[in-house]
Amino acid sequence: MVALRKRSPNAPALHTVILALGALILSTVLTSMSARAEPPVTTFTLDNGMDVVVIEDNRAPVVTHMVWYRVGAADEPRGVSGIAHFLEHLMFKGTDEIPDGAFSKIIAANGGQDNAFTAQDYTGYFQRIASDRLELVMKMEADRMVDVVITEDHVRTEREVIIEERNSRTDNSPDALFSEQMRAALFLNHAYGVPIIGWRHEMEELSLADALEFYERYYAPDNAILVVAGDVTPERVRDLAETYYGPLKPSGNPPDARPQEPPQIAPRRISMSDPRVRQDYVMRSYLVPEYDPEAPKTSAALMLFSSVLGDGVASRLSKSLQLEQKIAISSGAWYSPRSRDSTSLTVYGVPAPGSSLEDVEAAIDAIIADLAETGPTEEELTRVKRVLRANRVFMQDSQSSLARFYGAALAIGLSVEDVQGWPAVVESVTIEDIRAAAQKYLDMDQSVTGYLMRGEAS
Repeated sequence: MVALRKRSPNAPALHTVILALGALILSTVLTSMSARAEPPVTTFTLDNGMDVVVIEDNRAPVVTHMVWYRVGAADEPRGVSGIAHFLEHLMFKGTDEIPDGAFSKIIAANGGQDNAFTAQDYTGYFQRIASDRLELVMKMEADRMVDVVITEDHVRTEREVIIEERNSRTDNSPDALFSEQMRAALFLNHAYGVPIIGWRHEMEELSLADALEFYERYYAPDNAILVVAGDVTPERVRDLAETYYGPLKPSGNPPDARPQEPPQIAPRRISMSDPRVRQDYVMRSYLVPEYDPEAPKTSAALMLFSSVLGDGVASRLSKSLQLEQKIAISSGAWYSPRSRDSTSLTVYGVPAPGSSLEDVEAAIDAIIADLAETGPTEEELTRVKRVLRANRVFMQDSQSSLARFYGAALAIGLSVEDVQGWPAVVESVTIEDIRAAAQKYLDMDQSVTGYLMRGEAS
């Protein structure tokens, strides 16, 4: 029989001890797992300048093959917004070797899946398929890198497709339109202020000549990164890459230097009304630095600040606005360090019934000011670092996530060493680092605050 003893008033409750012990065990396990779980990564460069990354994961006979071009929507010439995304669509039409419209059908017939995506800084094409079909997809991707066949009929048809995509994803969504206006207001001179899909009036004029000019200038091995993740060896990938990508000629045309933001000296505000809005909210975006390998702690500190501020129910915003003051029904914050040029840290709040946008904005300001002044607590910093460690470990379960993780980093100019060193940078960030970064960069003069409201269209 176990004797029951009365607990001292100063003794910790049993559930507190259990939670603390569980957190310690979880932290130890995650640290141990992260040290073991990182897959082998091999890199090399072909003679024509194409970078290659091989991520070995032999748990299943599957491979993810990705080609990343170091060019995206932010590299488009003025006046042809949306051409990077438009070309992405046209790349699926065919080549002299692949019949028109057959690219994805061939992949599917071999049991695989394929797709593509366009971002501000890069464009990517990928296939996920059985590892014994790697040679097939590499041959096909190399073929369309230099030999895509695009006709006027393709352009007319696909232009209608991208305009309909803008209709459904942007023009029919007040949230998307509002976000588009926020970015346009935040970036006065940089192309990040132009939507990836393009401005509608320019999309309607995109031509075959525009597509071919963009393709012929940028789609070449020296502007590309090959990432292969899965059941492969570096030796096999090198042999296949040299066979299919190796003979392709470099273009010698890296993306042009981009216009940068001028010093921003005044806060900006926008107000947008739309009868389709279901819930009013306030949003603020600050112009802040991207990840810089020469000063990585800055972006790590900003990321940790945004996590403490607005990531999840344990964040400052959630606890204060939703649980304590009860003036908001939703809130959050996020920061993405992976950008070739300056990026943004964004925060938002959705008023509860009886509260106004002004009430929520004022409360957000007070929370940001307090967090910037005092920094997070040790408990908060430990919690968000633990979450980031867990996310890093869980990512090892997806070869496609690993391929995207490395591909996106290299496409914006980072190295494999930068990717692998990021966890150590995050772990090294102190409370004082976070305070310093917040006080320096969360400057109202470099911000845009927006109100989205239900009402007559503004």
